Amino acid sequence: MTTPEFAHNRDNFCYRHPDRQSFVLCQRCLRTICGECQTPAAVGVICPECMKAERKNRTPAQKKAERRWGSGSSGAALAVTRSGRPVVTYVLLAVTSFIGLLQLIPGLGDVLTGQLLFAAPYLYPQLSVYPFEPWRLLTAIFVHGGFIHLALNMLALWMIGQSLEPILGRARFLALYLISGLGGSVMVACLAPTTATVGASGAIFGMMAALLIIGRHIGANVTGLLVILGINFALGFFIGNIAWQAHLGGTIVGALVALILTRTKRRDQRFWQILLLAALVVVLLVAVAFVPPLIILG
Repeated sequence: MTTPEFAHNRDNFCYRHPDRQSFVLCQRCLRTICGECQTPAAVGVICPECMKAERKNRTPAQKKAERRWGSGSSGAALAVTRSGRPVVTYVLLAVTSFIGLLQLIPGLGDVLTGQLLFAAPYLYPQLSVYPFEPWRLLTAIFVHGGFIHLALNMLALWMIGQSLEPILGRARFLALYLISGLGGSVMVACLAPTTATVGASGAIFGMMAALLIIGRHIGANVTGLLVILGINFALGFFIGNIAWQAHLGGTIVGALVALILTRTKRRDQRFWQILLLAALVVVLLVAVAFVPPLIILG
């Protein structure tokens, strides 16, 4: 695009840097902006003036959230929160949905479920006829008991993940999901050691609990989320074939993970954040190593 018409059309140049050609428009004022002037937004990019106006018009709750949760400059923190693509959420959705579809294939589904489900006896070969397969603590969150079970959990993952992952970041969000899922399996082993379980419900409840803790931390109104969490947890006691123990474990562990993340969100606290998350995993593994055998033998 070097024609005279293009060169003389000022709409093809950044309004703040007239010597820089660009094809990108601010999504608010529709003026052309170069790469230096672009700030990622929920959709597209916005110019510095629109970003300044947006910061000025933030509500008290948004300002409080930025002070307590954001890092670095306010504009950058706000942009990252609003524009981060939930890549981990999409990957978890894709992997879990693919495995769920394989489970629907006659013959293959039963074999796959049997290889990935979790049951406490797989942790204690000395007390059972099952082999030692501790990885089932996590693989169980990728298999489900039917299409409806899969669809509900994946809908929850998509709805919560696209809001929570940009706030936490990909690594922290993945840690939250996996540790919450682990917590659900551990609670099943401790409270119902003879029960086999499948499903991402523990991880999903952990996400809801984390969103509740983080929302409370930044001063948001979390009443609605608390009601939804309570209703979903209560349903586990009235609907058959639901491992409410996994819901309980995921909720407790997800809340603990969120507390750790909110208390160690600064860059200079990264070491303590990793250490505390690792310590939580160790506590879960120690609990599942000693508590269920005492129940089984007792």
